[in-house]
Amino acid sequence: MQRVLGTIAFVLLVFAVVASAQNPPAAPKPGPELKKLDYFVGTWTEEGDIKPGMMGPGGKFTGTDRIEWMEGGFFLIGHGEGTSSTGTDKGISFWGYDTEKKVYTFNEFNSNGESIAATGTVDGDTWTWTNESTMGGKVWKTRYIVKQLSPTSYTFKLDMQPEGGQWATAFEGKATKK
Repeated sequence: MQRVLGTIAFVLLVFAVVASAQNPPAAPKPGPELKKLDYFVGTWTEEGDIKPGMMGPGGKFTGTDRIEWMEGGFFLIGHGEGTSSTGTDKGISFWGYDTEKKVYTFNEFNSNGESIAATGTVDGDTWTWTNESTMGGKVWKTRYIVKQLSPTSYTFKLDMQPEGGQWATAFEGKATKK
């Protein structure tokens, strides 16, 4: 009798393994937080003013960002290029959402050798991205604020604060979707 029960148990186990192999777990799906990033998808032109000071002599700048969803829908990929009084630069960026920390993520790498890692939050129509980095041996804090004006335009501003110093606006401008 034990042998029959053992055989039945074995056969049931084999069927369970085969059945589970036939129905692999579903691929993960992007969470609802990622839908908010849809706003940024498209081609944006930017123009603005760099303030004289920590980023050089100041002046006008222009740029273009082409932003699209990466396959799978978990990350945006941005390709940007810009021109200012300090020259031209190109960059690639990745935007996502950290479900553990409950913050948006932004990582950029550009042709000036810089890498930026920031986290962001959204409150209504205002996005705030922050990071900390070291420049010239000092810790600098930055906050990049995006205010959505319409489905096709937003304003932006980058504030910087050196270690032990006051916040100051480094640049600001407006972006328009093509």
